[in-house]
Amino acid sequence: MTVTTTELPAHAPALHPALPMDGLAGTLVARAWCADTLAGPAVVALRPDGVFDLSRHFPTMSTLLEAEQPAQAARSAVGEYLCSVDALLENSRMDGRDAALPWLLAPCDLQVVKAAGVTFAASMIERVIEEQAGGDAGRALALRSQVTALIGPSLSDIRPGSAQALALKRLLQQKNLWSQYLEVGIGPDAEVFTKAPVLAAVGHGQAIGIRAESSWNNPEPEVVLAVNSRGAIVGAALGNDVNLRDIEGRSALLLGKAKDNNASCAIGPFIRLFDDSFGLDQVRAETVHLEVAGEDGYTLRGINTMASISRDPEELVRQTMACHQYPDGFMLFLGTLFAPIDDRDEPGGGFTHKLGDVVTIHSHWLGRLQNRVTHCETAPPWQFGLRALIANLADRGLLQGARL
Repeated sequence: MTVTTTELPAHAPALHPALPMDGLAGTLVARAWCADTLAGPAVVALRPDGVFDLSRHFPTMSTLLEAEQPAQAARSAVGEYLCSVDALLENSRMDGRDAALPWLLAPCDLQVVKAAGVTFAASMIERVIEEQAGGDAGRALALRSQVTALIGPSLSDIRPGSAQALALKRLLQQKNLWSQYLEVGIGPDAEVFTKAPVLAAVGHGQAIGIRAESSWNNPEPEVVLAVNSRGAIVGAALGNDVNLRDIEGRSALLLGKAKDNNASCAIGPFIRLFDDSFGLDQVRAETVHLEVAGEDGYTLRGINTMASISRDPEELVRQTMACHQYPDGFMLFLGTLFAPIDDRDEPGGGFTHKLGDVVTIHSHWLGRLQNRVTHCETAPPWQFGLRALIANLADRGLLQGARL
């Protein structure tokens, strides 16, 4: 599918900053917490005439994505009007939320949240440096030039699993520089791990967490695919795969502790379903922008250029499904090119988060995801799990004759 980007007409109303550059031209679906008589999560569609609750048709987002044509199903479903799009997005901001009005949640529910790691050459080199430094940010500066000199920038041109990649592996082994990160970066098998339990992701405007013990960590701005049980990629969202570099750098066996923590996974603000305006070609060409604004006046900017990915998104989906089934579908983080190395405080210390950092991730097609950094230990605890969801849907009468 080829889509041409067009300029908005001069008389078009100003877009809310959380929306894509083409506004509501695409099929945007989300989950919102609705504090009505029986409060609970609702599957909603964002349309030019407002936000519509589709829960009577699709009690869960997983149900919607299982439709033969999810975008068409979302557009044709007659929903209950909740509020204007601007009202929902404004009430989902980090400050001043009115709990009596709808606000955004992470757009996935029953899907497992998976993540592909080491899918870009630049971040692959940074993982090798983390490993060589043993998670010590102070040693990373000296190691960076040494590792880069030996590996070189040509990794981005090497196809994983190719004869060229195997030849480079032998060379690096001879130099005692082979790494488990290079194994998954240029070897035949991708790294795919579970980023968060079902229902544990946070959404736009919610706090995002780092562990209090971590002293070297960073955001990871990524595209997140929405995949149904049949393995069909049906949409995409933005995501922040928060990474604790010091913990993972000590040992890759600590990946779970470095990656899967309370409030450490943000997805949103919505899923943009594939339709005539947006498809996988736009995902492949998307540029994801990052800005970190600290309360200390510090600003960090970076980009994640999807055209630089070493494994195609469809290949990553195939590898995710190679040895497992996902009857409720899954969300898949595609990895990031971005790995911050600029010093925030003392020379050689690199970048790390501070409490209160506002992390903004945005792109042309997928809108803007914004979260504020806090400690995992003090972020709102995750309490609304599967039993709570099923009980809530039953209380609201949404399970009679319906598939979850």
